[in-house]
Amino acid sequence: MKVTKSNLETLEKKHKGYIKGAAVSEFFKDFGIRFAAGHWCAGDFLDRFATDGYAEEGTSDSGILAQMERVAAAEIEGIEFHDTVFLNTDFKPDKEIIAAVKKQLKRLKLVPTNMNINLFTHPRWRLGGLTNPNRVVRAAALRNALQAVEIADAVGCRSVALWPGSDGWDYNFESDYGEMLNMFVNGCAAINRKAKSYGLRFGIEAKLKEPREGNMVISTTTKAMLVARTVNEACGGKNMGVAIDYGHEMMYGVEPADMLYTAKRFGVPITNFHLNNAKYRSNDEDRVTGTGDNWALADFCYAAIVTGYDGWFGEDQFTYRQNPVKAMSLSREIFANVMKKALLIYKRRDALKKSQSSGDSSAVIDVVKDILI
Repeated sequence: MKVTKSNLETLEKKHKGYIKGAAVSEFFKDFGIRFAAGHWCAGDFLDRFATDGYAEEGTSDSGILAQMERVAAAEIEGIEFHDTVFLNTDFKPDKEIIAAVKKQLKRLKLVPTNMNINLFTHPRWRLGGLTNPNRVVRAAALRNALQAVEIADAVGCRSVALWPGSDGWDYNFESDYGEMLNMFVNGCAAINRKAKSYGLRFGIEAKLKEPREGNMVISTTTKAMLVARTVNEACGGKNMGVAIDYGHEMMYGVEPADMLYTAKRFGVPITNFHLNNAKYRSNDEDRVTGTGDNWALADFCYAAIVTGYDGWFGEDQFTYRQNPVKAMSLSREIFANVMKKALLIYKRRDALKKSQSSGDSSAVIDVVKDILI
């Protein structure tokens, strides 16, 4: 983001009231806010209750090129991918798909942002990817992860990320937690070295549970930060960081904004953001951004400004019963308006800091209430 005294001064005049339509694009441009969506946000959506999907019959094409069309139709600038989009049935890169996607990126003027390493969808990963108890499968998972770095480079992404959905446990005593963590750290170190050699940043995304119903191996963002620091110490530099998913933070009840300050304090980069909404102690709902506690979301946006986040804000949502283009547009629009509120609060940062230093929560509320309500 680019936040200056000059553009803050024009904020209330140029972007007055609730912004939508072309005004959202202008707002993003003025403040250097880069907004993306995962290709999966564009549907079709399946779950265990609707195994044939939720789209009205004949209205959805889940192919990657059609998904890209829908992302562009939502007026979104960037797009994230899963590496599996580009693989054939032998788990090898398909050059024709890579070429077709690159052509589509150019035609739709979409920016490839992040490549997500998928070690959870295929049945071969049902017992884990980097921590699979089977040494042969574990080695295959690492090969796929390293291959994903090459695909990211070929497509033009700036980073790779790993959400270890299948790595974890469902029951107490099921796993040797220490051994599992060692395997995961070692795998991350290998991926980070490869990413670094390609000039790509690498991040891991934490989540408390689901699909693993005990815990996932990286259950919290603070644990992810420890892994990133450990890997960076082994590899040198600060290439590895964390990808923060807003809804995942809400699931286990931490303050999402606090995670940004924590990462800053301990020197761990934020490599990516995923935006959505979920409830405390819920499953990963991935609902439209800004449909929950917007005091918390504004606080999160404010923290991104203060800590100097300079990456992409990416949607990660599964809006099962909604038209995906409309749902992606809504997330983009609502996020813009909450970010605008955060910038207005930042404009009052001196008053806010003074009230915070007093320890008087009523004084803090007085500073922000007319912006947030």
